[in-house]
Amino acid sequence: MNEHHVLGLSGGKDSAALAIFMRQKYPHLNMRYFFTDTGKELPEVYDFLAKLEGFLGKKIERLNSQRDFDFWLREYGNFLPSPKTRWCTRQLKLLPFKNWIRPWLDRGDRVYSYVAIRADEDHREGLISQHQNLEVKLPFREHGVDKPGVYDLLDASGVGMPKYYEWRSRSGCTFCFFQQKIEWARLLQKHPGEFEKAKAYEKTALESGSPFTWTQGESLAELEQPERIAEIHADFEVRKQRELARIRVNPLRPQTLQPIDIDDLYLVEEGGGACLICHK
Repeated sequence: MNEHHVLGLSGGKDSAALAIFMRQKYPHLNMRYFFTDTGKELPEVYDFLAKLEGFLGKKIERLNSQRDFDFWLREYGNFLPSPKTRWCTRQLKLLPFKNWIRPWLDRGDRVYSYVAIRADEDHREGLISQHQNLEVKLPFREHGVDKPGVYDLLDASGVGMPKYYEWRSRSGCTFCFFQQKIEWARLLQKHPGEFEKAKAYEKTALESGSPFTWTQGESLAELEQPERIAEIHADFEVRKQRELARIRVNPLRPQTLQPIDIDDLYLVEEGGGACLICHK
């Protein structure tokens, strides 16, 4: 029986930190790093993956779906994916991974999949193995690595944080429906062309009878209005200041290494729950 060790990268901070951790602590493992590319990722994600490859000294394998987002959108009757109907994750992320490891499992090999769930994320669960020869490993939980530990790994390695964290809380598609309204507002500012593409998808979906818009309660055409953008920014600042007042500063860790994630505010204020394989 052969063994295969695989670690999926989303383009996010946690999975990148896990890759660094495994490279440093278990250099003897022949780890294969992979990224399931939807073709709808932020350009900053590709830049970060290239930087991470430099540290790892190994190519990150790209897994592409045989059919793209546009194909699956048509298959689902132009209904946009949503938190309750995450067909994008199933078809563009999970399916390519399962197809990649299936030949190994079919011939009886053992596959170890390493997932970046931290020690301080008791509420999260990894991919549940549906095959006796696929074992999911959670090294951060085993070694007690929490969010500050992730920042430490990224900082000490020189890889640092992905640039999109300056304005966005997660990796994933440019039009991810788990984005907060502030992130849509910032997408409009940072990548207006991608915002327009998302708006076009939404228009087609609404014309086809889809009950979903990308962001709950309003269309992107409504969200992009100047007065609404100003309101979104003001609301976010209120939430940020409230979170800052709540946090206790750890004197043993510089404050610059433990910034407030937009995601922290998202979990508190807007429900959270993004797909692990997309943003971890």
